[in-house]
Amino acid sequence: MIANHKGEIPFVVLLLPFLSGISLGIGFMTASYLPLLWSIFGGLSIAFIFLNLAYQRLAIYKNRWLGGVLIAFILFLAGCIAAINNNELNNGQHFSRWPAQYLSIKVTTEPQLKNGLLRFTATVGQSINNKQLKPVTGTLLVTIKDSAAISLQYGDELVIPAKYNPIDPPFNPGEFNYKKYLAHQNIYYQAFLYPEMYRVVMHGTGNPLIAFSLRLRQQMINRFKQQMHDPGAIAVASTLILGYKADLSTDILQAYSKTGTIHVLSVSGAHVAIIYILLQFTLGFLNGYRHGRVIKAVIIIALIWYYSLLSGFSPAVCRAAVMISMVIIGKTYARYINLLNILAVSAFALLLYNPLLITDVGFQLSYLAVAGLVVLQPVVYQWLEFKNKWANKVWMACSVSIAAQVITFPLSALYFHQFPVYFLLSNLLIIIPTSVIMYSGVAYLALSWVPLLSTLQARLLEYTILFMNKALAIIEHTPFAGIGKIWLTVPEYLLLYVIIISAFYYLYNKKIWLIKLSLASLLLFATSISLKRYRAENTHSIAFLNLRKNTGIVFKNGSSAIVLTNLADTDKNYKYSVQPYLDSAQVQHISIIGLGQNISSTWFKKRGALMQFYNKRLIIFDKHLQNQQLPGKLMTNYLYITGNPHTNLQEVNSNYGYQTLIIDGSNSSQTIERFAATAKTLSIHYKILKRNNSLITVSN
Repeated sequence: MIANHKGEIPFVVLLLPFLSGISLGIGFMTASYLPLLWSIFGGLSIAFIFLNLAYQRLAIYKNRWLGGVLIAFILFLAGCIAAINNNELNNGQHFSRWPAQYLSIKVTTEPQLKNGLLRFTATVGQSINNKQLKPVTGTLLVTIKDSAAISLQYGDELVIPAKYNPIDPPFNPGEFNYKKYLAHQNIYYQAFLYPEMYRVVMHGTGNPLIAFSLRLRQQMINRFKQQMHDPGAIAVASTLILGYKADLSTDILQAYSKTGTIHVLSVSGAHVAIIYILLQFTLGFLNGYRHGRVIKAVIIIALIWYYSLLSGFSPAVCRAAVMISMVIIGKTYARYINLLNILAVSAFALLLYNPLLITDVGFQLSYLAVAGLVVLQPVVYQWLEFKNKWANKVWMACSVSIAAQVITFPLSALYFHQFPVYFLLSNLLIIIPTSVIMYSGVAYLALSWVPLLSTLQARLLEYTILFMNKALAIIEHTPFAGIGKIWLTVPEYLLLYVIIISAFYYLYNKKIWLIKLSLASLLLFATSISLKRYRAENTHSIAFLNLRKNTGIVFKNGSSAIVLTNLADTDKNYKYSVQPYLDSAQVQHISIIGLGQNISSTWFKKRGALMQFYNKRLIIFDKHLQNQQLPGKLMTNYLYITGNPHTNLQEVNSNYGYQTLIIDGSNSSQTIERFAATAKTLSIHYKILKRNNSLITVSN
């Protein structure tokens, strides 16, 4: 639904400067800008009010653009101010600004147990220093390794030692930026606790409504476990219906992600729409009564928002709840509704509450997908015409999937680096199973006290989920099911959106300049990709990766690479740190060798601890070499210390000459300090990988 005039979508027009202001405030501005921003904001607001009061006297109607410019600047500044104020580090009472021995914290999320570790976020309410209490603020990520901690719940208050650390940034190229991800949730510090390091001082101090909702959700999950047997089916049911993702396995997540159906596992607008349709049908009898439509609207809106509460108030559900609430109100009072404007209203409301939602990938994908359905789907639907009713319904579903996939593709490629080739088949396949799962799941939860009926519903729910999982797994492993290793730069990402929007707008408006813009952008995009590929094909480099206590050295020769590591390619550390670097460097052919393995090729040779990469030499120095005495001094470019050898740098230097000393994270802190101190004294260039960025040297 494209608006005929901007007057139909006022909130879309108002949202754009507000979004720009939030983006600038998050990315580039600090609290030092606040006095200036507030001054300008106040001055422009006064000017706007004055111009409205003197509208006729000053003949402002002759320059109507002036009001629009002023309100745009006001909203832009409001976005900047909201983003800066929302950053907890800008608060003078943040706990990190004050010395403390202990912290009083309150659990603010549902604690989740995984791999023996209990993790939750908590707000810090007080710092305790020399028995003096001080009110503070801030959010802390807490991880506890203690079997007794499983009893902790939302709303519990704890006292913990004030031993916390900043979140580590990514140390290797291509790694997921967990520090940035948590910063966008206002989390900058984490604490790791063991038994006897914490004390529960109070229970149930959280929001009573949220606490009740979480308890109720856990009871419903337990109901699934009572009559369903497959853990994967239980996890999908809990996720799809209730938004509880803690039990999802990596295999299931991968199957849904690679087939372009990961949106099913996020309780979102589609799920809320299914609930809305069910409630509309169930409460349809109220239409025959006086004030029945109003009563039905109130009940449906209340139940939809309760479902939002039950799902944890995810941005996608809140957006859908706001939209559907406004649609219900509009239909109840027979008002015209522009869905694009309602979408903008919901975004505006959520961002006023929390400007950092703009950085949430789910929030971005959710709004883009719905905007694509509103704007692009009618254009796609007009491409083909079917007289057969069922063929037309199938094409309608296809047009929905195409529109959503096209508009979200650049963002998905930027974040997830892949494109599901069979997305159309996958999304068509899950339409019926998803509806069956939602309806049978809700019916099961409502009627679980009825013995035979609840058993039949549980079986239907479980078998439907197993069928859907199996079908998606088959599609996932079909040849050419996905295009991976898509690494876009920000300019390439923006060019893709210019191409898509201008091309679709041309189909709607038929203005020739739009197709010219699309083709010019396509040329720039192709040129950028080609240059990037050319540079990758003609670059030789050595990358010394930071893999904590493991070894990882990548010798890259164009699109080929040899990875020297003690990790298997199935290890999570390899997948998290090594593989992303290889993908971002556009490496197509990979050979993994162990530390004790020898190899010889035209561009790389390894014999024992000595390696030759083109004209560069490298020695891996570990405990096997610590007591050896060479007949002569061996000259190398890099000497790599690993495995915590019991020696000193003077003894090493008696056997080896080198340009750069590299010390990895497998060495103890004492060994690292000893080597670093000597290297500094001898003016030797050195690099410590432990808790530092990786070192990449380009050979050409």
